[in-house]
Amino acid sequence: MTIPIGRREFIAALGGTAAWPLAARAQPSTLPVIGVLSSASVGGQLPIAFRKGLNEGGYFEGRNVTFEYRFAEGHYNRLPALAAELVSRQVSLIVASGGLVSAMAAKAATTTTPILFLAGFDPVRFGLVTSFNRPGGNATGVSVYTAELMRKRLELLRELMPNVGSVALLMNPNAGSADIETKDVEAAARAINLQLLVLNAIAESEFDGVFASAVNQRAGALLVAADPFFTTRRAQIVALAARYALPAAYPWREYAEAGGLMSYGPDLTWAYHQVGLYASRILEGAKPSDLPVQLPTRFKLVINHTTAKALGLTISRRLLAGVDEFIE
Repeated sequence: MTIPIGRREFIAALGGTAAWPLAARAQPSTLPVIGVLSSASVGGQLPIAFRKGLNEGGYFEGRNVTFEYRFAEGHYNRLPALAAELVSRQVSLIVASGGLVSAMAAKAATTTTPILFLAGFDPVRFGLVTSFNRPGGNATGVSVYTAELMRKRLELLRELMPNVGSVALLMNPNAGSADIETKDVEAAARAINLQLLVLNAIAESEFDGVFASAVNQRAGALLVAADPFFTTRRAQIVALAARYALPAAYPWREYAEAGGLMSYGPDLTWAYHQVGLYASRILEGAKPSDLPVQLPTRFKLVINHTTAKALGLTISRRLLAGVDEFIE
């Protein structure tokens, strides 16, 4: 007759955990791994919205999926090596977070590992996918193509400041889409008879000089490009805009929440949620080539009323009618 024994008695009979064979105590994890390739700084974990989408698909970190992060710390030239590391780890998929540079580095590193991107660029234009509806290849995601919204932001600045004649554009020349975005903004500025002053910054230490240059060259307002390097340093940029009393339009609500004058663009929370949902589908076996690139359908105008008052700006009734959110 077999006499059942408890777990403790069983371990004691073997002399404790030390008696277990090493191989039995060091079984490799069989959980799928999501590799995260980010151009941002360490600590830039994926937002709650991504995890919510992943959870809705049945995946929970530590329970049935794990994460492995690689951060470029704003040094975009590090991304190819970091992407190669994730591929060598045989991750289940790569989430390329932080702009075109991250997505392109991931795409160059592998033609088989699924890639999910979220960035403000046209993925067809840069060869990441064949088309929005049928991406082909191993990449898909969400495109919040903000360059097309630059004209709208310029028009909003003109509405808020009817007499403005010159606007500065803060751009990161190391961004993969910098040249194309600059041309798009220049065309948008010409269309509404605004002079555009392009100012470049690739390091935090350059921000102060850029703002001083904008004021010295009589720029009446500022337009900030949707570059992840800027987004992760939005508190510094917003503080400098306040110091130099320079009204600014930004791509994401997070800037206005941090004290920036206004933002106009898609909802990043929605975008990350979609990427999380796609991640769960890929872990279930879906192919990126069969998952259409998602596009935002709603854009929000957010104005920080406190900042507008501090700058002495009056918000017209017509502009008021289009505001989705006021931040006091």
